[in-house]
Amino acid sequence: MVNKDFFEALKDLEAEKGIKEEVFIKALEQALTAAYKKHLGMAKNAEVKLIPEKHTIKIYSYRTVVDEVEDEDKEISLEEAHQIKHSYKVGDQVMQEESPKEFNRIAVQTAKQVITQKIKEIERDSVYKDIAEKEGKLIVANVKRKDADNVYLEIGGTTLEGLLTKRDMMPTDNLKPGDRIKVYVRHIKDDFRGTVVQVTRTHANFVKMLLELEVPELNNGEVNIVGIVREAGLRTKIAVQSTVPNLDAVGACVGNKGARINAVINELNGEKIDIINYSENPADFIVAALSPAEVSEITVDTAAGVANVLVPENKLSLAIGKGGHNVRLAAKLTGYKIDVKPVKADSVAQTKQNDVVSTANANIIIDDDFFSDIDE
Repeated sequence: MVNKDFFEALKDLEAEKGIKEEVFIKALEQALTAAYKKHLGMAKNAEVKLIPEKHTIKIYSYRTVVDEVEDEDKEISLEEAHQIKHSYKVGDQVMQEESPKEFNRIAVQTAKQVITQKIKEIERDSVYKDIAEKEGKLIVANVKRKDADNVYLEIGGTTLEGLLTKRDMMPTDNLKPGDRIKVYVRHIKDDFRGTVVQVTRTHANFVKMLLELEVPELNNGEVNIVGIVREAGLRTKIAVQSTVPNLDAVGACVGNKGARINAVINELNGEKIDIINYSENPADFIVAALSPAEVSEITVDTAAGVANVLVPENKLSLAIGKGGHNVRLAAKLTGYKIDVKPVKADSVAQTKQNDVVSTANANIIIDDDFFSDIDE
């Protein structure tokens, strides 16, 4: 079986698709061997070999030399083996070239199927490898279509679709086909249905990476994000810390006249973002985390992980937030259970007259366990 054009076509595929000729040859040998056995309808030990340098396809059968033949497809008698080669002995493998009629047509059909399938597999694997590197990262995609529950995105440079489910969309998202949006690649799954790229706009890391696009200090390590929590569409709280002296971490994130943070807020359709300085002092940290609320007094029980906070009565709703989101996010960010209670305005005025030591405009009371923890 000789076909020069066939092997030259394999070389063209290598140049065009970047798939090595050996990959096709190995796959073809396996497929043609299976096709040959099926064609003969027997369980003969056979192997199809492609020899590119000679532009040849050869078929070999293998039988074991035995004293008494029980399976003619797999065994050959010692006497018959000696007729082929006198040095054969019992246990040797006798290899013979086969020339089956009509197998050329079957070989061509099989080769076409194998090459087509192999190209699809390799291209899919290549695309999957490229997109897999984007897992946990921010990408830009175009809205392709949508239904009642999902939005399907076109991911540039690939043939894959991004899946944005209803739970991964912000409540304020009003996406239309043709819209160009940023999304966070939450998970990439490859199964029998193909590659599914699950993306989100509700994950806290979505906001984190949007901010990293705007703030060079986050990328060069001069500012670190210590913690970030979010309730998509309502509010995000971010605790930051400077790693170099005299650098205002919050100011770096906000930018000149709020330019940096406003760019992120615009992408989030106006979602509120509180950026605060991280503090190792739990009371200071909790007070900052409750921003924009004003705290009058705070008592921290570090052993129990509880903070009792007093706020002006007319600021209670601000401290708690819509549906409790502000205090809930502050609790997640700091790791403390925060109990907020109101204090009347006249009580606040009396407290100010008492000249109590304060931090971040709050009277801070920390139990003895806090100091014992530090000593340890």
